[in-house]
Amino acid sequence: MIKFEHTVFALPFAFMGAILPERGIPSLPKIFFILLAMVGARSAGMSLNRLIDADIDKNNPRTMYRPIQRGVITKTQVFIFTLINLALFIYAAYMLNPLAFRLSFVAIALLALYPYTKRFTWGAHFFLGACLSFAPIGGWIAIKGDFGLVPVLLMLSVICWVAGFDILYSLQDLEHDKEFGYFSIPAKLGVKNALRISRLLHFIMLLLLIAVKALYGLGVYFAAGTALTGLALLYEHSLIKEDDFSKVNAAFFTVNGLISISLFIFTLLDVMIVR
Repeated sequence: MIKFEHTVFALPFAFMGAILPERGIPSLPKIFFILLAMVGARSAGMSLNRLIDADIDKNNPRTMYRPIQRGVITKTQVFIFTLINLALFIYAAYMLNPLAFRLSFVAIALLALYPYTKRFTWGAHFFLGACLSFAPIGGWIAIKGDFGLVPVLLMLSVICWVAGFDILYSLQDLEHDKEFGYFSIPAKLGVKNALRISRLLHFIMLLLLIAVKALYGLGVYFAAGTALTGLALLYEHSLIKEDDFSKVNAAFFTVNGLISISLFIFTLLDVMIVR
């Protein structure tokens, strides 16, 4: 129900946000509570999305066979599961530091708001990006107990990255969104403009990563990771044509999973070797 494999998008950025201020690998307790916070927040967020969108999903050919719609799991069970994971998230944030604990409630509010956004704004893609952008800044706060320009730039880069690939992913629901009046950039502005906006957002993401490298004094490995990200994004956009959305899933999961994991690995190499 919660597509646990999609954790690959946010989790590497959380640890990327943690290893940068640490200039190395954090202590095991820090790693454990960052991991617990990420599992709790992401599981709660996905569950809320499935719960709030249950009626929407039953009318969408892409989502009508999900567990809630097939009766495999009940809404009550999903609600209880959500509460458990929210409690895990809050507890993990509390164990990290006071700022992480206070901001956990901001993150929860954003997770609860996101599923409703497609009902009133085409900016829903950016709300999703904001939800995932708590990963790198959360990792940074977990280590430092404060934040500055570099984690904010990482946060903005994730917003641009996620909004860009979510626009591509929403192409699959274009006709459904138009029929039922739900908001998305492809439904509002058309496919051609949606593809252009997605490309622009991914270009801005690369610029933000370059700014992170310059401001934080990162080296050749981070630069290589950024370059690989650029190549992966070019490949992602080459897979999707204005009149052919058949490769959206490959672009969505495979390419973006590669981006997040490779950026983490190259960042780790940079702080461990170049330092």
